[in-house]
Amino acid sequence: MLLHKNSPGTANLSDLLEGLLKAGVDFIVVGGLAAVIQGVPVTTMDLDIVHRRTRDNIDKLMNFLKKIDAFYRRPDDKRIEPDEYLLSAKGHSLLSTRLGPLDILALIEKEYGYEELISNCVEVGFRGYTLRVLSLKAIIELKQDSKDLKDIARLPILKETARRNNSSR
Repeated sequence: MLLHKNSPGTANLSDLLEGLLKAGVDFIVVGGLAAVIQGVPVTTMDLDIVHRRTRDNIDKLMNFLKKIDAFYRRPDDKRIEPDEYLLSAKGHSLLSTRLGPLDILALIEKEYGYEELISNCVEVGFRGYTLRVLSLKAIIELKQDSKDLKDIARLPILKETARRNNSSR
Protein backbone atom coordinates (compact mmCIF):
# COMPACT_ATOMS: atom_id res chain seq x y z
CA MET A 1 0.00 0.00 0.00
CA LEU A 2 1.44 3.35 -0.97
CA LEU A 3 1.31 5.91 1.78
CA HIS A 4 0.25 9.46 1.04
CA LYS A 5 2.74 12.00 2.36
CA ASN A 6 0.19 13.08 5.00
CA SER A 7 -0.39 9.47 6.09
CA PRO A 8 1.19 7.83 9.10
CA GLY A 9 3.94 5.36 8.22
CA THR A 10 3.03 2.36 10.38
CA ALA A 11 -0.35 0.81 11.06
CA ASN A 12 -1.17 -0.42 14.55
CA LEU A 13 -4.56 -2.02 14.02
CA SER A 14 -4.61 -3.50 17.54
CA ASP A 15 -4.32 -0.05 19.11
CA LEU A 16 -6.94 1.25 16.68
CA LEU A 17 -9.34 -1.51 17.77
CA GLU A 18 -8.61 -0.94 21.44
CA GLY A 19 -9.17 2.79 21.06
CA LEU A 20 -12.59 2.27 19.48
CA LEU A 21 -13.54 -0.14 22.26
CA LYS A 22 -12.28 2.20 25.02
CA ALA A 23 -14.28 5.03 23.45
CA GLY A 24 -17.44 2.93 23.72
CA VAL A 25 -18.12 2.94 19.98
CA ASP A 26 -20.58 0.28 18.78
CA PHE A 27 -19.06 -1.35 15.69
CA ILE A 28 -18.51 -4.66 13.92
CA VAL A 29 -15.16 -5.63 12.43
CA VAL A 30 -15.65 -6.67 8.79
CA GLY A 31 -13.31 -7.15 5.85
CA GLY A 32 -9.84 -8.64 5.90
CA LEU A 33 -9.20 -8.22 9.61
CA ALA A 34 -12.46 -10.03 10.46
CA ALA A 35 -11.17 -12.97 8.43
CA VAL A 36 -7.69 -12.82 9.98
CA ILE A 37 -9.15 -12.78 13.51
CA GLN A 38 -10.91 -16.05 12.65
CA GLY A 39 -7.76 -17.73 11.40
CA VAL A 40 -7.85 -17.02 7.68
CA PRO A 41 -4.26 -16.82 6.37
CA VAL A 42 -4.52 -13.51 4.51
CA THR A 43 -3.00 -10.11 5.08
CA THR A 44 -4.70 -6.78 5.54
CA MET A 45 -3.44 -3.24 5.78
CA ASP A 46 -6.46 -1.53 7.31
CA LEU A 47 -9.36 -1.86 9.72
CA ASP A 48 -12.83 -2.03 8.17
CA ILE A 49 -15.78 -1.47 10.49
CA VAL A 50 -19.53 -1.08 10.18
CA HIS A 51 -20.72 1.32 12.86
CA ARG A 52 -24.07 1.84 14.51
CA ARG A 53 -25.39 5.11 13.07
CA THR A 54 -27.08 6.54 16.14
CA ARG A 55 -26.47 10.09 17.31
CA ASP A 56 -24.79 8.94 20.55
CA ASN A 57 -22.54 6.45 18.77
CA ILE A 58 -21.51 8.94 16.11
CA ASP A 59 -20.60 11.43 18.86
CA LYS A 60 -18.37 8.79 20.49
CA LEU A 61 -16.85 7.93 17.13
CA MET A 62 -16.19 11.59 16.30
CA ASN A 63 -14.47 12.17 19.65
CA PHE A 64 -12.23 9.16 19.05
CA LEU A 65 -11.43 10.22 15.48
CA LYS A 66 -10.31 13.64 16.72
CA LYS A 67 -7.97 12.00 19.24
CA ILE A 68 -6.27 9.94 16.53
CA ASP A 69 -5.97 12.81 14.01
CA ALA A 70 -8.25 11.20 11.42
CA PHE A 71 -8.63 12.65 7.94
CA TYR A 72 -10.01 11.43 4.61
CA ARG A 73 -7.61 9.60 2.31
CA ARG A 74 -7.41 11.58 -0.92
CA PRO A 75 -5.18 11.68 -4.00
CA ASP A 76 -4.25 15.31 -3.31
CA ASP A 77 -2.77 17.12 -0.31
CA LYS A 78 -6.09 18.50 0.93
CA ARG A 79 -6.70 17.46 4.54
CA ILE A 80 -10.39 16.99 5.28
CA GLU A 81 -11.47 15.82 8.71
CA PRO A 82 -14.49 13.55 9.16
CA ASP A 83 -17.82 15.08 10.11
CA GLU A 84 -21.03 13.86 11.71
CA TYR A 85 -23.08 14.28 8.56
CA LEU A 86 -20.93 11.92 6.49
CA LEU A 87 -20.74 9.36 9.30
CA SER A 88 -24.56 9.45 9.52
CA ALA A 89 -24.99 8.88 5.78
CA LYS A 90 -25.01 5.56 3.93
CA GLY A 91 -21.55 5.85 2.40
CA HIS A 92 -17.98 4.98 3.30
CA SER A 93 -15.46 7.13 5.15
CA LEU A 94 -11.96 6.01 4.19
CA LEU A 95 -9.63 7.58 6.72
CA SER A 96 -5.97 7.88 7.56
CA THR A 97 -5.13 8.12 11.25
CA ARG A 98 -1.95 8.20 13.31
CA LEU A 99 -2.72 4.53 14.17
CA GLY A 100 -3.28 3.41 10.58
CA PRO A 101 -5.99 3.28 7.90
CA LEU A 102 -9.58 3.06 9.13
CA ASP A 103 -12.48 2.42 6.77
CA ILE A 104 -15.81 3.29 8.38
CA LEU A 105 -18.63 1.72 6.39
CA ALA A 106 -22.31 2.45 6.85
CA LEU A 107 -23.32 -0.48 4.64
CA ILE A 108 -21.57 -3.44 3.06
CA GLU A 109 -22.73 -6.03 0.52
CA LYS A 110 -26.49 -6.50 0.14
CA GLU A 111 -26.90 -3.05 1.75
CA TYR A 112 -26.39 -4.59 5.20
CA GLY A 113 -25.66 -2.20 8.03
CA TYR A 114 -24.96 -2.65 11.72
CA GLU A 115 -28.49 -3.77 12.63
CA GLU A 116 -28.61 -6.40 9.87
CA LEU A 117 -25.13 -7.74 10.69
CA ILE A 118 -25.15 -7.85 14.49
CA SER A 119 -26.84 -11.27 14.64
CA ASN A 120 -24.13 -12.69 12.36
CA CYS A 121 -21.21 -11.80 14.62
CA VAL A 122 -18.89 -13.76 16.81
CA GLU A 123 -17.64 -12.20 20.00
CA VAL A 124 -13.92 -12.31 20.66
CA GLY A 125 -12.11 -11.32 23.83
CA PHE A 126 -9.55 -8.63 23.07
CA ARG A 127 -7.44 -6.77 25.64
CA GLY A 128 -10.16 -7.04 28.27
CA TYR A 129 -12.98 -6.01 25.90
CA THR A 130 -15.51 -7.90 23.82
CA LEU A 131 -14.94 -7.39 20.11
CA ARG A 132 -17.76 -8.05 17.62
CA VAL A 133 -16.48 -9.64 14.42
CA LEU A 134 -18.54 -10.59 11.38
CA SER A 135 -18.59 -14.40 11.32
CA LEU A 136 -16.63 -16.28 8.70
CA LYS A 137 -19.87 -17.91 7.54
CA ALA A 138 -21.44 -14.47 6.99
CA ILE A 139 -18.34 -13.16 5.19
CA ILE A 140 -18.47 -16.13 2.81
CA GLU A 141 -22.20 -15.65 2.16
CA LEU A 142 -21.72 -11.95 1.44
CA LYS A 143 -18.71 -12.48 -0.84
CA GLN A 144 -20.24 -15.43 -2.74
CA ASP A 145 -21.58 -13.28 -5.60
CA SER A 146 -18.87 -10.64 -5.59
CA LYS A 147 -17.33 -9.48 -8.85
CA ASP A 148 -14.31 -7.99 -7.02
CA LEU A 149 -11.13 -9.84 -8.00
CA LYS A 150 -9.74 -9.76 -4.46
CA ASP A 151 -12.96 -11.28 -3.10
CA ILE A 152 -12.95 -13.97 -5.81
CA ALA A 153 -9.32 -14.84 -5.03
CA ARG A 154 -9.93 -15.02 -1.27
CA LEU A 155 -13.18 -17.02 -1.39
CA PRO A 156 -11.53 -20.48 -1.60
CA ILE A 157 -9.24 -19.58 1.32
CA LEU A 158 -12.22 -18.37 3.37
CA LYS A 159 -14.15 -21.56 2.63
CA GLU A 160 -11.22 -23.85 3.45
CA THR A 161 -10.57 -22.07 6.75
CA ALA A 162 -14.27 -22.32 7.66
CA ARG A 163 -14.20 -26.05 6.82
CA ARG A 164 -11.12 -26.60 8.98
CA ASN A 165 -12.55 -24.55 11.84
CA ASN A 166 -15.76 -26.61 11.75
CA SER A 167 -13.93 -29.94 11.59
CA SER A 168 -11.77 -29.09 14.60
CA ARG A 169 -14.80 -28.55 16.85
